[in-house]
Amino acid sequence: MLIKKYLFLLFLSFFCLNIYSQTVLSSDSLLILARKASFQQQNYTLAKQYLHQAIQQSPDYTDLWVFLGRINSWEKNYDSAAYFFQHALLIQPSYEDASLAYAKMLYWNNQYQQSLQICNFGLKSHPESASLQLLKSKIFIAQKNYDSAYQIIQILIHQKKDVDAARALAGSIKSLLSKNQVDVSYDFVYFDRQFNNPWHLASVDYGRTTSFGLLTGRLNYANRFNENAFQFEVESYPHISKVFYSFINVGYTNNDNGVFPQWRGAFSLYANLPKSYEAEMGLRYLQFGNNPTWLYTAYVGKYLKNWLLGARTYIIPSNYTSKAGFVYSAMARYYFGGAYDFIGLTAGYGISPDDRYNAVLLDNRANLAAYKAGLLYRKTIGKMNVLSVDFNWVNQEYLPQTKGNQYQAGVSWMFRF
Repeated sequence: MLIKKYLFLLFLSFFCLNIYSQTVLSSDSLLILARKASFQQQNYTLAKQYLHQAIQQSPDYTDLWVFLGRINSWEKNYDSAAYFFQHALLIQPSYEDASLAYAKMLYWNNQYQQSLQICNFGLKSHPESASLQLLKSKIFIAQKNYDSAYQIIQILIHQKKDVDAARALAGSIKSLLSKNQVDVSYDFVYFDRQFNNPWHLASVDYGRTTSFGLLTGRLNYANRFNENAFQFEVESYPHISKVFYSFINVGYTNNDNGVFPQWRGAFSLYANLPKSYEAEMGLRYLQFGNNPTWLYTAYVGKYLKNWLLGARTYIIPSNYTSKAGFVYSAMARYYFGGAYDFIGLTAGYGISPDDRYNAVLLDNRANLAAYKAGLLYRKTIGKMNVLSVDFNWVNQEYLPQTKGNQYQAGVSWMFRF
């Protein structure tokens, strides 16, 4: 009887052990569960439990250590995160993802020299890594080593590696690379019906890159409605963080003949978003005589290899016109070189307060239709000169049920030093 009982218990133990072995999850399955717990449930505690269980089963599985390091960095447990990243590199020194994750954590915590060391360590095994090179360029920017940052970006663009992200970064680097810039421009505007005489606009500005961003002073001249006037502007692009920067503009003229708005102002907050997106939200202010108004704008853009695609809207509140007005525009740029080498196309509806040659027409409080299209060509000449040529067509309803065409051609030359 005791023998039968013993055999039965032995059989039951083997049966339970067999069932348990079939239900134990693999390390890959536990990693998948950890990712779901992190990204879908935002439950980092559960995710870490899955990862620690997987590490007990597969202590040399590098992805487990890297993901554990990432979770700890999201939780701001930086010492723990560093330990897990270092352990991953100890297991597999040539693992690119471990070097990238570790260097990014150090970069976002302003530990630039340590981040650069990890980047260089990863690049020894992966010298062609676009992700590590992009991060290295950002580190150089943070260290104000703009020449080195720009060299890396130019190599990536030339090799066509992660070009959308590289080009998104190239413009800001080039602005920081040269401390001074002078820009001279001229625009000619012809009307087939609305006005008998063409408009002439010219401007000259000087900008300097400072510790908080680009600061520019500009003098504008215009001949409109057979009247002449000058306008002075000051604008700046203050840097706020690694993600955000802003745009501030103030313009004034002492003429009250309507050639320029007596006051103009602008403020925008820009964001460089993940996956090569960029976005903007802002305000615009125009005052013609005693008729001030605030306008609101929003923009979103996306870099796709050699292209930048974007859409923008302006909202004109109903306290300025008979009903709220909207301006829409879409743009596409094809880059054939660096950040200042592209062909751009625009199309839209309505008059924009940012169209320097046309914004004065917003003094008309009626909601009149306007359709527009434009072409812009910009090319770097030498290292520090930029030539821009543009042409725009506007079909505008300047009186109810009465339309006319407007043709604008402009040229500008920018010199950086």
